[in-house]
Amino acid sequence: MIGSSGKSGSGGGAAQSIRVEIYNQTYNIRSDGDNEYIMRLAAYVDGKMREISSGTLTVDSLKVAILAALHVADEFHQLKNQQEQADAQLASRSAECAEMLDRVLKHKVAAPMELEIEQ
Repeated sequence: MIGSSGKSGSGGGAAQSIRVEIYNQTYNIRSDGDNEYIMRLAAYVDGKMREISSGTLTVDSLKVAILAALHVADEFHQLKNQQEQADAQLASRSAECAEMLDRVLKHKVAAPMELEIEQ
């Protein structure tokens, strides 16, 4: 059963069954998520499998599915690495900004206040 992890759109509710077609096979998928999201996932997997099968000589749908899964896993890990790098850059920049702010605030506190009295 495919669950609603917050990334699939509307959540909650009772599990429903939806029919999808992937690589000329029909599957009934039970999900408590958004049906449109499930259909987009199925279309993505179908597209990957068709892309793989058009570039190879294999007609074995299991082998095509495994190769497609490897491609999807590769995409996932590349995006995950990019996200980790972006998070590291953001943390570094955030620390730099905090240090600069601390310096500015310490400078303002350390500088004596000049007061003039007008008569």
